[in-house]
Amino acid sequence: MNGSRYKTVLLFGAPGAGKGTQGRIIGNIPGFFHLSCGEVFRQIDITSEIGKIFVEYSSRGELVPDEITVEMWRQNMHARVVLGQYKPRVDLLVLDGIPRNVAQAELLEDDLEVLKICHLVCRNKSLMVERLRRRALKENRVDDAREDVILRRWEVYERESKPMLDYYPRDRIFEVDGTRSPAEVLQEVLKGIVPVQAEHYRQARVEQQVG
Repeated sequence: MNGSRYKTVLLFGAPGAGKGTQGRIIGNIPGFFHLSCGEVFRQIDITSEIGKIFVEYSSRGELVPDEITVEMWRQNMHARVVLGQYKPRVDLLVLDGIPRNVAQAELLEDDLEVLKICHLVCRNKSLMVERLRRRALKENRVDDAREDVILRRWEVYERESKPMLDYYPRDRIFEVDGTRSPAEVLQEVLKGIVPVQAEHYRQARVEQQVG
């Protein structure tokens, strides 16, 4: 990308921790722009070169390689900037589901300036399993409601995603209890990221005045 890296906060946590729920709410607040990895996948043009590669892997039930995932994300972000949906100079980017592992975090170093990471902590695994089961049934994804599928996703998180907490500096990470009510969780998340957005907005105003 041209210019500086995207000023970013990450919503991080195990499956069912509430990243998507919090991200969607925060994305409706002026000054924040939320994007989930699932949204990137859903909007990919399957007739494009990279879209065909994505379909090739997903149709075999295989995970899309990190390089392909990151490139799809880059193209999606570029389109949103061009369309004016996301304004990097004033909007704070809120991501969930990407980077998914340390390899992706390394690939995205030139794109993202990660200022804060909200770790939604859920130590009650049975509660998270039930939460994911209810969500899958509500969205009519019956296969995803199976406990073995849910536990497999949790294993992937423990193996691939959790090590990211050691990749980023500890002072950028703050924890929120993800088992509380959505409103209580939102209150704590905003407490951690609003000052970051306010500083980003202040710097944008200063640059505008100087320019």
